[in-house]
Amino acid sequence: MQRKGKILSTLCCLLVLAACGKGDEAARRLEGAKALYEQKLFIAAKSEIDSINLLYPREIKVRREALTLMRLVERGESEQNIIYCDSLLPIRIGELDGLMKGFVYEKDSVYDEVGNYVWRTMTVERNVERSYIRCGVSEEGEMYMASIYFGARPIEHTGLKLSAADGSFAQTRNIPYDGGVNYRFKDNGNTTEVVNYKGDDCKSIANFVYISDPKQRIKGEYTGGKPYTVYLSDDDKRAIRATYELANVLSEITAMRKEKEMAAKRIIRLDEKLNSSN
Repeated sequence: MQRKGKILSTLCCLLVLAACGKGDEAARRLEGAKALYEQKLFIAAKSEIDSINLLYPREIKVRREALTLMRLVERGESEQNIIYCDSLLPIRIGELDGLMKGFVYEKDSVYDEVGNYVWRTMTVERNVERSYIRCGVSEEGEMYMASIYFGARPIEHTGLKLSAADGSFAQTRNIPYDGGVNYRFKDNGNTTEVVNYKGDDCKSIANFVYISDPKQRIKGEYTGGKPYTVYLSDDDKRAIRATYELANVLSEITAMRKEKEMAAKRIIRLDEKLNSSN
């Protein structure tokens, strides 16, 4: 019995020592995370805090302090994001004056929540009864393109392929007729077809024109229906390049403004949590 008592006593001592060791390790890691936070190394600090929660689940006191530190780290990240956006936004906004030259602003006050910028040669009134590839960009930086067909007979196309003499090309996916993104109508015996491209479809064909040699001839093939070909004029290529550049800057400005807004809201929420824990 005495021997069993000694064994149990020894085991208890070892468990206590092990627990103390774990607590010391967790505390050291927490101090390391605090040092990283003070150096504004927020990603590294978050990784260290995650390690504390994973490796020392029973160290409640240390984990509670780590939670408070995590909130401070996230607050520091948000402040850093706001500072970054504030430093870059004036530069990007300053670029707009030069990029806006040549564009017309269009917005239907009844139907449109967001207006669009359209290159002067791409406005609808200057392209009546013409087959061409149209482009534009919203105020928020979303670029769009469309393949327009005008003719006596429908071709029922569902996509667009751009290619150059050197064999390079870009192609959209198939966009089935739905009366919205792909729509058609007849007027005075003629057919007009419009297939719209946004997102990856728009990016692939717009980028193809943007990186191509301005002197290179670009062929547009309307795909998915009866064969039909158009060639981009110099004005068409200039419009797509200018729209592509404007879209990149506008989308970056929109993203930074949204990030600032979200960061400010995060700071408010984190301050509420930090104040309630004190």
